[in-house]
Amino acid sequence: MTRHEIDSPYAWFRLAVAIVLSTIGGAGMWSVVVALPAVQAEFSIERGAASLPFTLTMIGFGVGGVLMGRLADRKGIVLTVLIGAGSLAAGYGLASIATGLWPFAAAYLLIGMLGTAATFAPLLADVSFWFDKRRGIAVALCASGNYLSGAVWPTVIEAIIRTHGWRTAHFVVGVVCLVVMPPLALLLRSRPPVHAAGAAASATARRRINLSPGMAQTLLSIAGLACCVAMAMPQVHLVAYCGDLGYGAAAGARMLSLMLGFGIVSRIASGFLADAVGGLMTLVIGSAAQMAALTLYLMMDGLASLYVISALFGLFQGGLVPSYAIIVRESFPAKEAGSRVGVILMMTLLGMALGGWMSGVIFDLTGSYRAAFTNGVAWNGLNLLIALFLLARSPVATRTVLVSRASSSP
Repeated sequence: MTRHEIDSPYAWFRLAVAIVLSTIGGAGMWSVVVALPAVQAEFSIERGAASLPFTLTMIGFGVGGVLMGRLADRKGIVLTVLIGAGSLAAGYGLASIATGLWPFAAAYLLIGMLGTAATFAPLLADVSFWFDKRRGIAVALCASGNYLSGAVWPTVIEAIIRTHGWRTAHFVVGVVCLVVMPPLALLLRSRPPVHAAGAAASATARRRINLSPGMAQTLLSIAGLACCVAMAMPQVHLVAYCGDLGYGAAAGARMLSLMLGFGIVSRIASGFLADAVGGLMTLVIGSAAQMAALTLYLMMDGLASLYVISALFGLFQGGLVPSYAIIVRESFPAKEAGSRVGVILMMTLLGMALGGWMSGVIFDLTGSYRAAFTNGVAWNGLNLLIALFLLARSPVATRTVLVSRASSSP
C-alpha cells in the first residue's frame, strides 16, 4: 500500500494536519465571544447589538462553507486554505483598528466567510474521501479541531485582552494565522485517490432514509438549524452570563474552554458510536443529551454547578454536527456528499448565528438569560422530534447496521 491510498498512514497524517488547521482557523468562532463584553463597553452598545458580529460571523461561516467547499472541489484544498489564511489575517487586522460596531462586524463577516469557513467544511469533505473503514471516526476527529480551537483560544484571547486589550488580541491572532497556516496547507498537496468500492457502497446506502432525497435533505437542514440555535445559547453568552452573575469574564472563559474541551471527547466518541449504530441514532442520542444539559442551566446557577453543567453540555453536544456529515455519507450517493454536507453545515451555522442573536435580544427584553435558556430548550425539542422521525423512517437501515456490527464481533 502506498502512502497515497485510502486508509493509509498518509491519510492519517493528512487528518492530523487538517485538525491543526481547523484548530487555528476556528479562532474566528470564539474570539468574538470572548471579546463581546469589552467590545460592548468600548462601543457603548446593548448586548443584542454586541452579538451582531457573532451573528455575521456565523452567517459568513455558513455561506462560506458552501463557497469554499466548491472552490476546494474545483481547485483543491491547498488554495482554499491559503485563501482562508489570508482572509483571517486581513479580517483580524481590520477588526483590530475598527472604530465602531459596523466596521468591526464587517471584519468578522470576512473572517467567517472566507477565513474560518475554509478550515471546516472543506477539510471535513477532504478527509472523508481519504477514509473508508474508519470514516466515522476520521470525520469526527477532523470536526474536533473546531472544538479544540474553542478549548485553546478563549483562555489565550481572554488573557491578552485582560493585559493588552481586545485590539491587540485581534492583531496577534491574525499574525498567527498568517504565519502558521500556509506551510501546513502545502502539506496537503496530494489529491484524494478514486475509490470505486467506497463510492458504490455509499450509492447503495442512499435509500436508508425512506423519504425523497429532497425531503430528507430539508428535514436534516431544519434539524441542523434547530440544534444549533439551542447550542448557541451557552456557547455565545456563557462569558457574559458569568459576568452578570458576578463570577467575572475570566470564569466564563474557563467554563467555555472546559465545555469545548469536553466537546472534543464527545466528537471522538460520536465517531465510534456512529461506526457502531449509524449516524441517525448518534444524532438522536446527542440531541436528547443536549436538551437535558440545557434544562440543567435553568435549574442551577452556582459557580461550581455551572462548571459541571458546562462540562456536561460539551460532553453531550459535541457529536451533533459531525453526525450530519456521517448521515449524508450513509444516505446519499458519494458524488453528492460535498454539496449536501455543505448545505447542512451552513444551516447549523445559521442556527448558531440566529441563536446567538436571539439570546442577546431575549436578554435585552427580559433582563435575564432564563427565557433565553428556555428558548434553547424549545428549539432543541424540535431537533429531537425531527431526528426521531427520520430514525423511524429508516428502521431497515438501522437494523441492518446493528446486525452487521454484531455479526462482525468475535
